[in-house]
Amino acid sequence: MTGTHLLEVKDLTVDFLSLGGAFRAANGVSFHIDAGETLVILGESGSGKSVSASAIMGLIDTPPGDICAGSVTYRGRDLEAMSEEARRDLNGRKIAMIFQDPLSHLNPVYTIGWQLAEVFSAHGVATGAQAREKAIDILRRVGIPEPEKRIDQYPHQFSGGQRQRIMIGMAIALRPEILIADEPTTALDVSVQGQILDLLKKLQAEDGLAIIMITHDLEVAASMADRVIVMNSGRIVEEGEARTVFENPKHSYTRTLINALPHGDQDAPRRQAGKPVGKPILEVKNLDKFYALSSGIFSAPTELHAVKNLSFDVAAGETIGIVGESGSGKSTVARVLLRLNDASKGEALFHGRDILKMDGNTLLAFRRKVQMVFQDPYSSMNPRMTVFEIVSEPWRIHKDILDKPRWRDRVVELLGLVGLKPEHAARYPHQFSGGQRQRIAIARALACEPELVVCDEAVSALDVSVQVQVINLLADLRDRLGLAYIFITHDLPIVRHFADRIIVMKNGEIVEHATTEEIFRNPQHDYTRQLINATPKPKWQSAVEAA
Repeated sequence: MTGTHLLEVKDLTVDFLSLGGAFRAANGVSFHIDAGETLVILGESGSGKSVSASAIMGLIDTPPGDICAGSVTYRGRDLEAMSEEARRDLNGRKIAMIFQDPLSHLNPVYTIGWQLAEVFSAHGVATGAQAREKAIDILRRVGIPEPEKRIDQYPHQFSGGQRQRIMIGMAIALRPEILIADEPTTALDVSVQGQILDLLKKLQAEDGLAIIMITHDLEVAASMADRVIVMNSGRIVEEGEARTVFENPKHSYTRTLINALPHGDQDAPRRQAGKPVGKPILEVKNLDKFYALSSGIFSAPTELHAVKNLSFDVAAGETIGIVGESGSGKSTVARVLLRLNDASKGEALFHGRDILKMDGNTLLAFRRKVQMVFQDPYSSMNPRMTVFEIVSEPWRIHKDILDKPRWRDRVVELLGLVGLKPEHAARYPHQFSGGQRQRIAIARALACEPELVVCDEAVSALDVSVQVQVINLLADLRDRLGLAYIFITHDLPIVRHFADRIIVMKNGEIVEHATTEEIFRNPQHDYTRQLINATPKPKWQSAVEAA
């Protein structure tokens, strides 16, 4: 059919029904894609981008979802008019999808070989030994080492980046024409993110794939897109050729997103505190942590040296960034300092007293002064407790902080401190966005009136503009309350405008430790330079460099 796009979405409108009425998740969304093209749908959480992709795949549960209007056509055929059997045959064979969280989409009780072979058997392509051979070929194609051995392993035995490669392998197994990638690199290390993006580009070049990529990460979008659609509150607010949208955005929302980017070397660090004075409040000396790993019933256990001879200090009002990829040992440091894990060797002195030897009331008093903000605020809160109960819970444990008649006023004060409203105290965690939940977690940490706050990947899963809001909030609280922070992240540039000093970790060791300015202006270690340079480059710049 001349003039027909490979896939076309016209005036798609989707509502989700609830007791409070209908919520419009997608409102008159229209776009198309052709063979060999990459279309990026860009927007923050709740913008409607994933809903639009789910409608293409027929994955919207109805109810509560309701596709009120619009159409989705593949090579001129209306997908809504197809029978369920025809739609199932199309999904996977012609249109495939990579989901955001591979661990939750891989079955933990089946080997990855079985799950890959199922793709072939479910579509009648191959069974038995033939399906297994095809599965091995897929693993080899997506870069899994020793595929003949690893095919019989389970999802938990692979790293996050390898699991994402396996999900990509499942999606491309039947050589589809259209690949929908829904946040395929969220929360991955920067170098692993680069590997996944390069793999998608390689597969596209080999097979002429049309890729629809859904992301809230502008840098990922710029490195992949031929065309960009920007969504906000269920509507498309801007669309066009990628370079034009990024270099000359027309809509105020697009400009807001681009201006919120924490990366880039054009600005000096902005939110650093003044030079810390006085004796450090925390001194970590020669810290080691070993984990015993079981090798099976008949084999001797082995040891993993997660943290090796770590030493650093933190002064009052100072922010220390600890940066490294998964497995570098940075989160282990946080857990040891909070006594969630025991250290194997070394000292950690808080105001001169060794945290690693504290117990009983001494440890309880220490935990009042050192608080933690976790990566996922939703899983670190009791979903059955209101915000008031969550924020006031520390006062039930540390009874000397505040008299009970004053709790209500203090909760309202703390919520105001983190930018939330008094009426939010009566709500539950599921009624808030990710950024708002992280604000609640910060308010709960402040309830103990701490001196030191440990933030473990506290912004890694948040939208780019929300990341900036949370970091600015933490900086404001530092300046107003004199807090010290240990800020742990896998994304080095995210702390550029916040940290006073940065510790770079790899394989449990410190490979570089310097002021933020020194790290960015003159990094000494190859690994530090690798992390700084791992930020994706715009596609048009890469094309010029390649030429």
